[in-house]
Amino acid sequence: MRVHDPSADKAELVFQPDGDGRLTARGDWTLANVERLNNQVEALSGQVFRLDASGISRLDASGALLLERLLCRSGQAAAESGLTGQWRTLFDAVDAACDDRHEPEPQREPQWRQILARIGRAMVEIAQSTRELMNFLGITVHRFARTLVQPWRLRMTSTVYHMEQTGLDAAPLLILLSGLIGAVVAFLGATVLRDFGAELFVIDLVTFAFLREFGVLLTAILMAGRTASAFCAQIGMMKSREEIDAIRTLGLDEIEVLVLPRMIALLITLPLLAFIATIAGLVGGLVVSVLSLDINLTLYLDRVQQTMTLKHYLVGVLKAPIFAVVIALIGCLEGLRVEGTAQSVGEHTTTAVVRSLTMVIVINALAAIYFMEIGW
Repeated sequence: MRVHDPSADKAELVFQPDGDGRLTARGDWTLANVERLNNQVEALSGQVFRLDASGISRLDASGALLLERLLCRSGQAAAESGLTGQWRTLFDAVDAACDDRHEPEPQREPQWRQILARIGRAMVEIAQSTRELMNFLGITVHRFARTLVQPWRLRMTSTVYHMEQTGLDAAPLLILLSGLIGAVVAFLGATVLRDFGAELFVIDLVTFAFLREFGVLLTAILMAGRTASAFCAQIGMMKSREEIDAIRTLGLDEIEVLVLPRMIALLITLPLLAFIATIAGLVGGLVVSVLSLDINLTLYLDRVQQTMTLKHYLVGVLKAPIFAVVIALIGCLEGLRVEGTAQSVGEHTTTAVVRSLTMVIVINALAAIYFMEIGW
């Protein structure tokens, strides 16, 4: 049987049903004859055949694509079709380009496995970050100890500059926030205690809250958002401009030049800011108590004096140096990890803020549990 258009003189398919059902391809398999050849191929639907392409005299990409369909139907490899020479090279190129169409879509993993994988990656990242932070802490402590032994290594000008940036410039915002938080705590306490006729104990609530927790915690949160990001961005931009490489080339230690002044500045200013925040919170509670709760100013001050003890103040202020070290180290470490692009600076600045806030809150919670257990 011949499947052939009588008008086709340059290209044809000849099907011989006898024997193994051989299908012979001849002539020019080019774009000019593709439509007619495609009709002949469609006419062979459902028939079993073995393709012999040794009679093809010309071949282009469109003809090779049609030939590839025939080989897929017959289940043959290109080497078994008799196609050789330059036509085989062209066919292999077209066949390689069409391989993606035949590849099955990769099976998606179940949702629960994706969730577990993300949790696992997050845990590994947390462990690696903690290890890097501890290593960085060790290096910084070593440089700090060396500076204590050799005080001339301390860069006093840089330290004072960062004290101004982290302390003096942050004081107005901290006073405003602490005063407002103190007013809110007094309002909330009065709302609850009014039902028991114990509005006077609002003074105790505000005093305890700011001495033990809110004074230092609000300061640390503000420093984590304001100072850690500033440290990371400053050092990150220096790294992107290769200034840190220049520091090393000059034989200087980047920890002494960049990290120690920032950490020492924060160690000095954060306890002072925590004290200012505590006073501002008590003043906020004072304003609400005098104006809204009809508590006498003298009574408020006398009650604060009775409630305020050294133990409660130490519970808050002892956490300030720890928060200062954590915030300074995380901000500087993320800055040193910047890879040199503006996008990397933004990513590591965000990471510095998030990690600083997380560490501050976690440490504060652990400290609260510890002091409660020892009866403080």
